[in-house]
Amino acid sequence: MRQILFAGVIGMFLTVIGTPLLIKLLARKGYGQFIRDDGPRGHAGKKGTPTMGGISFILATLVAYALTKVITGEEPSFSGLLVLFLMAGMGLVGYLDDYIKIVKRRSLGLRAKAKMAGQLIVGIAFAVLALQFKDSRGLTPASDKLSFVTDFGWSLGPVLFVVWALFMILAMSNGVNLTDGLDGLATGAAVMVFGAYTFIGVWQFQESCAMAADLTNPNACFEVRDPLDLAVVASALMGACFGFLWWNTSPAKIFMGDTGSLALGGALAGLAICSRTEFLMALLGGLFVLITMSVVIQVGSFKLTGKRVFRMAPLQHHFELKGWSEVLVVVRFWIIQGMCVIVGLGLFYAGWAADK
Repeated sequence: MRQILFAGVIGMFLTVIGTPLLIKLLARKGYGQFIRDDGPRGHAGKKGTPTMGGISFILATLVAYALTKVITGEEPSFSGLLVLFLMAGMGLVGYLDDYIKIVKRRSLGLRAKAKMAGQLIVGIAFAVLALQFKDSRGLTPASDKLSFVTDFGWSLGPVLFVVWALFMILAMSNGVNLTDGLDGLATGAAVMVFGAYTFIGVWQFQESCAMAADLTNPNACFEVRDPLDLAVVASALMGACFGFLWWNTSPAKIFMGDTGSLALGGALAGLAICSRTEFLMALLGGLFVLITMSVVIQVGSFKLTGKRVFRMAPLQHHFELKGWSEVLVVVRFWIIQGMCVIVGLGLFYAGWAADK
């Protein structure tokens, strides 16, 4: 368990002290945020705030994980490395998008096809590799079955699994990206979900089928390849995001940009897939789902009826236009996210207890 503590503390320490250095570097180069003209008027003052802050917590997470392994003498797991690969790979796609927006002065960043191609390449690589690397019990980092608290149903097969994994990766990445519209909103919400996955990883490790003495009921334990190392990754991410939040909360000194939002979405999807909690992720990350659905509803309603359901989408901007202050929206949305995590963890425990 020392690994979990070390990873979280190191990750937080690195972003608390490292993010100001990144802020100065980005400001010196003039890598400031582009603000849409059709956005809330209160956002105009954010123009020029350094972006691409995701670099900070991506590097902090990778370094925290590596240092934890060096300090404890434990070997990294394939599951942990795959989640980190997915996070870094999606972050690289986001970085290229941010770089083109800021340096090349093209407001839309990467062309839609190029951005999608980058996400597909990283996602497919993760999904294919996640079905490899069997351990002594024959378990791979991911399962080709659907999962809620544990696996259920028939096997999807490798092809359908890749499609399903891609859907999750793209959905979570875009969900975090849409949520990242107010100071600290996406970062704070992500901290809560990574905290939940730290708990889930520890619980799965303690109730692992590999450690169970009685296997008469196979549903009473968790068949997850590397649950403890997934908890280490989640803790490193939680700590890194928590430290970044010190600088990202209102008034933000730096934004995570697509570099950060795509990386966080990839990490969340990777943790859900490797911990066999895919459908549970929809509840644990409920705020991201809610905000994504607000965009889907807004676009669908306008195309079908020519009318808008919300004053502006994503949902957080609707409440801004209703007169809520930015801080009020963020805090209330954090409360919603906290409730989603509590209910999700409650269902996770209830599902285990029912089988037990």
